[in-house]
Amino acid sequence: MGNPLVSRMTGFGTTIFAEMTQQALRYDAVNLGQGFPDTDGPREVLDAAVEAIRSGQNQYPPARGVPLLREAVAEHQRRFYGLQVDPDREVLVTVGATEAIAAAVLALVEPGQEVVTFEPYYDSYAASIALAGAHRRTVPLRFPDLSFDEADLRAAFSERTGLVLLNTPHNPTGKVFTREELELVGRLAAEHDAWVVTDEVYEHLVFDGHRHLPLATLPGMAERTLTVSSGGKTFSVTGWKVGWVTGPAEAVAAVAAVKQFLTFVGSGPFQPAVATGLRLGDDFYQGLAASMQAKRDVLVEALTGVGLPVAPCAGTYFVIADASPLGVTDAVEFCRRLPREVGVVGVPVSAFCDDKESVASLVRFAFCKREEVLREGARRLARLTR
Repeated sequence: MGNPLVSRMTGFGTTIFAEMTQQALRYDAVNLGQGFPDTDGPREVLDAAVEAIRSGQNQYPPARGVPLLREAVAEHQRRFYGLQVDPDREVLVTVGATEAIAAAVLALVEPGQEVVTFEPYYDSYAASIALAGAHRRTVPLRFPDLSFDEADLRAAFSERTGLVLLNTPHNPTGKVFTREELELVGRLAAEHDAWVVTDEVYEHLVFDGHRHLPLATLPGMAERTLTVSSGGKTFSVTGWKVGWVTGPAEAVAAVAAVKQFLTFVGSGPFQPAVATGLRLGDDFYQGLAASMQAKRDVLVEALTGVGLPVAPCAGTYFVIADASPLGVTDAVEFCRRLPREVGVVGVPVSAFCDDKESVASLVRFAFCKREEVLREGARRLARLTR
């Protein structure tokens, strides 16, 4: 009978992340491909999860999320950004940010509409848009400075635009969008009466004095913006899958209507634990960013030390390097060789793009690892110059 997979999903097979993780295991390589930390999160957060399990919080949580977490999310938005969010009507807890994004796209986009997003893009965006029967219109972020052309962005909008999907701080590039860039996105979304979904999971991983600015804080944007974040990246508990959506009550209700038929609910005992994390002091948040910035510096030094230009990394777990000085014209083939020949894993940036030719030599590396692991990766990368 052939491949039973529906046609709109036939381009989404095994991800490059799974392939490269298998390569890492096969060759005992330093895995700088997949973006998960190799250390646990704050003890207070871990202990809160254990206590929740032991105290019997192991059944279905409320459909909108545990009240304690919804209240903590609302407090967080007010504390860091001055956003006033009603925890009962304007917060929805999801099974990670990936579900939040999928549910938002399915809830707000009609089949045949278009979704504007920047590329490279996190791979779930394309899949979510396809699941909705919509079409993606991408705007390239250009290496090495990660800028984009205003004309390209304007051209991506049309009368069929239903949604803008924006990620800042941005995976896989490490770009933090400026106020001026966000204002342009907001103006175009308003002109085309489009919703905006912002993926802000790296909101507390911003470096070098840069500042994360939620689009919802800009004038007139709170009413048309759904903000997505999660506890996984901030508290180094990516396996817990606790995310959330905040925004206008009617839009959050629409996402909740879809979400209930995806996972119904999830992550029960981890929800109060993430609430504990969101209420940690400023010293935790400042220390997190400082620690990750130092790790970034180790990796950037290693990459530039072997002659690979890197894009400016103002946030996230990731840095992009250009392997073309090594004669690389196909980063996919290069990344498949790297674990075997050098003992390091990276991910080709083309896996995140529609226009694969323009990024053919670019590789994404993750620096959310222990410093000794990064230094071992640096030692192995030095083999590229031999």
